[in-house]
Parts: sequence; C-alpha cells; structure tokens
Amino acid sequence: MIASIPSLPRRGGFTFKQFFVGHDRCGMKVSTDGVLLGAWAPLPVTRRVLDIGTGSGLLALMLAQRLHAEDGPFEIDAIDIDRSAVQQAQENCENSPWKAHFNVWQQDLLTWDTSSAQRYGLIICNPPYFQHGKSYRDAQRERARDSRTLDHPSLLQQVANLLTEDGFFSVILPTQEAEQFAEYARSAGWILSQRCDVSEREGRPAKRRLLTWRRCPVKGEAQRLMIRDDQGQYSTEFQCLTKEFYLAL
Repeated sequence: MIASIPSLPRRGGFTFKQFFVGHDRCGMKVSTDGVLLGAWAPLPVTRRVLDIGTGSGLLALMLAQRLHAEDGPFEIDAIDIDRSAVQQAQENCENSPWKAHFNVWQQDLLTWDTSSAQRYGLIICNPPYFQHGKSYRDAQRERARDSRTLDHPSLLQQVANLLTEDGFFSVILPTQEAEQFAEYARSAGWILSQRCDVSEREGRPAKRRLLTWRRCPVKGEAQRLMIRDDQGQYSTEFQCLTKEFYLAL
C-alpha cells in the first residue's frame, strides 16, 4: 500500500514521493549519498533499525517507507548529537505517514550505555569522514562531517554492541575513506557482506562506496553503480534503485 503524502510546507527541504524532508536547520542537507544509502541498505529480518547521526531523518524515513511496503510491525530509532537536527528530524517523522514507528532523540553514540539496550537488525549511518584541519562553513556542519565527532573505530565498537547476531551495518563513504574504514572493520572482526562502488558516469572512477558489514560469516557480493549514463541521463540502475523515492523518476 502506498502512503499518501500529508499536506506539508515545501520550503526549506526536499519533497519525495511519500514524504517531505525539511533540512534548513541541519548541518547536512538531503544529498544523493543519503538517498543511495537509504535505498540500497538491506532490510533486516529483525525489524528494528537504528539511524546514527540522523540529521534531518532522511535515512529513517526512507527505511520506514521500505519496511511499511513489506507489511508487519517495525520500529526505527534515530539519534543525533545536534539539538536543532533532532528537532527537525522529529518534525519530519511526525509529519510522515509512519509517525507511530519512530523514536528520535538527542544522544551521543560514544556516551550511550549500550549494555542494556535492545539490539537492532539494521544499523545505518552516513558517517563523518573529514579529518582535522578541514575548513567548514559553520560549526553545525563541522559536527555533522568531522570524524573527530565520531571516529570510525569507536563507531564500529559501539555498533557491535547494538547489532543482532545476524544484523547488518550499512554506511556510505568516499572511496579513500572507505578503504581505511574497511581496515578498521576487518581488524575488529567485521565481515564485508555487500559492496557497491558508485561512479558519477560511465568510464569515471568510483567516488563513493556503499558498504554493508556483518558479524557472522557470509559470502561477499560486489556491485558497481553509475549515477548517469554516457548521455548524461540517470542510468537504468540508478533509476531502479531510487524510483520509489524521487518524484522525477
């Protein structure tokens, strides 16, 4: 069943087929990276999802649409350290067709006592990756994108404490940072389940990498995705992946 789009203001955000994402008070805006990750990440058998660094709530909303389409109960928790982002994510989730399925709160993953937390079948994150010394437009964007706010080894450790035994952990990173992330993950016992190299066009090198990690033994799968074809149009693969979300597809 396709949920109807509520009557919402369309300024300061991005309109998708089934929901609207306001992002004018967030450090990071709606981006192709986020949409790719939200559309590509595997759906969990255990229908509990954690969105780390939720920002506007984009990933949480995309996962809600996908889980709703499969029927059955589900729950999505979304956390962020930025108060303004949390408030905006709460508004976006409350104004969506799936508002009863969300819990959004201000929380630093690194200070979260995970010993008594429930486990998640999918944990998803568009993690910070810029290194110290990068120049930022504002402090809010720095919190969202500087890896000092959430370094990758610490991220992997906390996720391991929160994931079910058969759960998935999905991220998107620039290719160079993805290589370093993979070194951290493998040394910590993670196993790569799915990988998708994303290039802007045919013949160009991949600039982004989608990764799904697991704690249990699996056979890895590798893919490649081009966003645009040699005519400059959205590729068939990109359209198939994102057509349930973008209005223009």
